[in-house]
Amino acid sequence: MAKLNEKNWLRSKGSASGSKVTFLELFFDLVFVFSISQLSHALAAHYTPLGAAEAALMTFAVWWVWIFTAWVTNWLDPDKMPVRGMLVALMMLGLLLSASIPEAFGDKGLLFAGAYVAMQVGRSLFTTYAMTRVDRANTLNFIRITTWLVVAAVFWIAGGLLDHEARLIAWVIALAIEYAGPAAGFAVPGLGRSTAGDWDVSGAHMAERCALFVIICLGEAILVSGRTFSELPFSGLTGIVFVTGFIGTVTMWWLYFRFGHGRAAHRIEHEATPGALARLAFTYGHIPILAGIIVHAVAVEFMFSHPHETGDLGIAAAVLGGSGLFLIGNLWFKGATSGQLPLSHLAGLVLLILLAFVAPFIEIYLMGILATLVLIIVAAWEYRSLTGTAAAPTLH
Repeated sequence: MAKLNEKNWLRSKGSASGSKVTFLELFFDLVFVFSISQLSHALAAHYTPLGAAEAALMTFAVWWVWIFTAWVTNWLDPDKMPVRGMLVALMMLGLLLSASIPEAFGDKGLLFAGAYVAMQVGRSLFTTYAMTRVDRANTLNFIRITTWLVVAAVFWIAGGLLDHEARLIAWVIALAIEYAGPAAGFAVPGLGRSTAGDWDVSGAHMAERCALFVIICLGEAILVSGRTFSELPFSGLTGIVFVTGFIGTVTMWWLYFRFGHGRAAHRIEHEATPGALARLAFTYGHIPILAGIIVHAVAVEFMFSHPHETGDLGIAAAVLGGSGLFLIGNLWFKGATSGQLPLSHLAGLVLLILLAFVAPFIEIYLMGILATLVLIIVAAWEYRSLTGTAAAPTLH
């Protein structure tokens, strides 16, 4: 029995420590602070349709490797030495992945693909071994997951060896395979498929992990504003842009944490099938939230560098798109965890669409002010709806 306990690297489900986010998990997240910074800089430096597509692909990849690790540490105990070793190894590989982002479609494509594959497949193989003789159902789950990741790995490595356009196509195929996996239950011939009931997760742990990642992204937006502001001569205009970017970021924090996060944590902790809700609300639902914050950070850079620009639809798309993507993500997240779509968020999206029609005639800094004002209106509407005496105006 003692020997079996030594091999049991799983968390103690049902205890307070079983859902606690450990310091090592927070330390692991520091690598992704670098990743988010690299992604926002890469998008700002190569702001073309092709550059945006490349940045989007790398954003999907970074999120996927992080969220898969969050799922794994929902089961495995980071206080156990072998799990600690696995996470430290993933940190090193994650640092290589992040460092290669600016040249992922250049000379460092194979480094990016190799680090990504090593993280995904290596972590999955480790978890499969950790589940052996302890959790038969999840052992089969991770055999299925590993199979899907190995198939995708062929396209990741092949893409790293190919030229630019072919690399993009190969990596899109690889990501499509990986993103289809959870929705398909990681079905494998002869092994069947996973069901929602198989994914017995700690809802509190999953909610906190994703909330901390959102904090990382919001922190990058704050750093962009502060760093760019410090490098420019002070003027009334730079002061306005700085305040606008800061207020926009704070409002995003409010929209996610004031009602969304707490309610989601409570809902998933008491859900009969928490795995299904975690997959919908966290694994997939947080992607537009992450993308919206990154695009918002890029938009703030553009507001500093091109404040009086008019008629540039690309920059206008960044300014309005950051807020729009963030609202779409919150609409998805809150709808999945409450069963209701907040009317305030739908109204905010309509306002942003209306602003898009007048965007060619408005200076960039003014458009940024208006986009931030839309977020404030949405936040105020939601706060009044959910704290007032009247029932919240929502759509089922």
